[in-house]
Amino acid sequence: MSSPLVITGMGMVSPLGCGVNASWERLLAGRSGVSSITRFETGDLPIKVAGSVPGMESDPEAGFDPDRVADAKERRKMELFSLYAMAAAEEALTQANWFPSSDEDRLATATIVGSGIGGFPTITQAQDTLTTRGHRRLSPFTVPAFLANLAAGNVSIRYGLRGPLGCPVTACAAGVQAIGDGMRLIRSGEAEVALVGGAEACIDPLSLASFHAMKALSTEQEAPAKASRPFDQARNGFVMGEGAGLLVIETLAHAEARGATPLAFLSGYGTSADAHHITAGPEDGAGAAAAIRAALRMAGLAPEAIDHINAHATSTPVGDRAEIASLRNAFGDALPGIPISATKSATGHLLGAAGGVESIFSALAAIQDRLPPTLNLEHVDADLSDLNFVSGEAREHRCRHVLCNGFGFGGVNAALIVSKA
Repeated sequence: MSSPLVITGMGMVSPLGCGVNASWERLLAGRSGVSSITRFETGDLPIKVAGSVPGMESDPEAGFDPDRVADAKERRKMELFSLYAMAAAEEALTQANWFPSSDEDRLATATIVGSGIGGFPTITQAQDTLTTRGHRRLSPFTVPAFLANLAAGNVSIRYGLRGPLGCPVTACAAGVQAIGDGMRLIRSGEAEVALVGGAEACIDPLSLASFHAMKALSTEQEAPAKASRPFDQARNGFVMGEGAGLLVIETLAHAEARGATPLAFLSGYGTSADAHHITAGPEDGAGAAAAIRAALRMAGLAPEAIDHINAHATSTPVGDRAEIASLRNAFGDALPGIPISATKSATGHLLGAAGGVESIFSALAAIQDRLPPTLNLEHVDADLSDLNFVSGEAREHRCRHVLCNGFGFGGVNAALIVSKA
């Protein structure tokens, strides 16, 4: 029997702050990372709020300091999503104590960092430069900055990780799929250790305007912390977020052989396609349910064995209802007994980074037996009243197995089960 897969390191940059502990404790305390946009003038754009990663000036305790990640010369070659990935990688690798120095170990370490959009702001700024100043003013680092795989590439280069390198670009399922891809690489023998997760930073006027044109974003202006309201009757769209969440994963045997501490098990993973519509799943949730069932099969678990669900729950009316349909499809009568959290209520929607961040939140729920609250859930949809939402405040609850979902445009579905070590 093959050795089970374990998490040995975790790193995070989120709208709640930099570092896993800071983000987790603030999440449990019911704090919101959603605020008014100050990075640029929003003008007549109706989108005024986002889940921005705080800087040191606004959050001296846990703000993001780019100078700690890369010097000014390096930063000219990188987009923000790569810098977030670099910071999360350092934290995860430090906790795992995995800084391979031999050729053998470096070749055995994969780097898989998903992203939904990559360096989108670099693209919009480059187009503006081309239009207003001409092609000669474009930076030679424009392309290396915006390519989605450069988060993984920059991390790999910094730490000399020479094993498989990848970047699922599967919209909002990318972070979960990156973890699943890393699991497969280890299972196939192509890698012994994998640094996996997602990174995103596209709080940009064009991306916000484009999602607004789809009527996908919340237009809340007066109370930013109230804008993300998963499963609440008053929800009116998601809040754009940014950040990175990365995990170091390996087999239990490999971790024990090198004296690493297993934090949690990765016991199940599944992915599927809706083959239905570019932005909406089928009403019965069959596509997403297939991914959840595949994760349960890999884990060897019955539906009722799941103790907690960290829902994808973006806070869009269509998306939230589709996810509940998939959960009812997969769990049947067991669903009302399973506590459900929607942590995007505190962070906004990190697109391709969501799965990385939320898989860490799921692992921490299993490690600590604490369930994060769903903020702003005051009036649940009438037909969801039978469900067990964790709202208002964090909850103590025995967690052996936690399900984390990630779904994306194009009909891509991914589900991950994290279990107590």
